[in-house]
Amino acid sequence: MNSSNTLAPSRIISLVPSLTELLFDLGLGYRVVGRTRFCVHPEEKIGDVPMIGGTKNPRIDKIRELRPDLVIANKEENRPEDVEELEKDYNVMVTEISTIEEAMFAIHDIGWMCGVQEQAKELIHNIQQLMEDVPDVEPISAAYFIWRDPWMSVGRDTYIHAVMDHWKLENVYAEEVRYPKTSLQELSAKKPRLILLSSEPYPFKERHIQEVSDACPGSGVVLVNGEWFSWYGSRMRHAFRHLNIFRHAIS
Repeated sequence: MNSSNTLAPSRIISLVPSLTELLFDLGLGYRVVGRTRFCVHPEEKIGDVPMIGGTKNPRIDKIRELRPDLVIANKEENRPEDVEELEKDYNVMVTEISTIEEAMFAIHDIGWMCGVQEQAKELIHNIQQLMEDVPDVEPISAAYFIWRDPWMSVGRDTYIHAVMDHWKLENVYAEEVRYPKTSLQELSAKKPRLILLSSEPYPFKERHIQEVSDACPGSGVVLVNGEWFSWYGSRMRHAFRHLNIFRHAIS
């Protein structure tokens, strides 16, 4: 199949921010007719694409108006009831991504479905090369926070955990699943060497570093770009390059 194949979808709506960016980076931006308000990359191009609501509350009526022949969704980011409603009338590709390998399978599958498998293959190769460049450093015990009030971390069955694991950041909440609620007291008892406060979905700021440091005086606390750990698709290429630098710096 090639990009001119008539079977390839020509009107795509993406309900997944990182996969919206992937579509553009695979040269498919001209086919994207709808996106969520959280689809912010590529910044210089995304503004021309109509918004159809959020990831958890897409406007089904707006989607119908845009007449897609492919809707891209994700099991975690989108609600099952919205996916089921869309599946009644449209071809819906539901991705499930909780590991780096699954993220690369998604790149492959979208590339194949949209007739740009060579571009997808090259992107996957570039990502794999960056994964091989992980610095040869000792593992560090770490905690990663996505939310405050309540404090929430990440369990072993998440994409974020998989990224931490590859970059030798040993998740102190690895015995948990999904996004466990915790407390600073519980965190202190786990004694991680490093505590990562993510920029998203909760917008941790400099002022939160002191709050966490006071509760966990033996741990280092740093703000990190959430996109490095939680965005898959073509953002992996950018993220993994930065993670290699970051991991070397904290070794």
